[in-house]
Amino acid sequence: MLTFFVNVFGAGLMIFTYWFFFMKKEEKAVEAESRLTITVDGGYTPNVIQLKRGQKTTLAFFRKDPSSCLEEVVMSEFKIRQFLPLNQTTDIVITPKETGTFDIHCGMNMYHGKIEVV
Repeated sequence: MLTFFVNVFGAGLMIFTYWFFFMKKEEKAVEAESRLTITVDGGYTPNVIQLKRGQKTTLAFFRKDPSSCLEEVVMSEFKIRQFLPLNQTTDIVITPKETGTFDIHCGMNMYHGKIEVV
């Protein structure tokens, strides 16, 4: 009987782990005009940003989370790797030249976001 409960608990734990790490809910994109504030606190909020191709936009990252993982933001396609001081706003100006979806992630590649260029 104990083996049955251990197996059920183990299966439940595997399902929970799969759901937590792989079943990410699709977030609605926040449309940015010339400036958008992104809060860095256990991830990026908002984490899906929509920009217009060719439009200069300032992304203002405000870091609240003291985690060393979130002290850096990386946008590889834009050749940006920027340190984010704690409890301060860091402005990053980008002008997307191509349409598509581009990744945002922390320095350790654990927290993610997206930039959708239309």
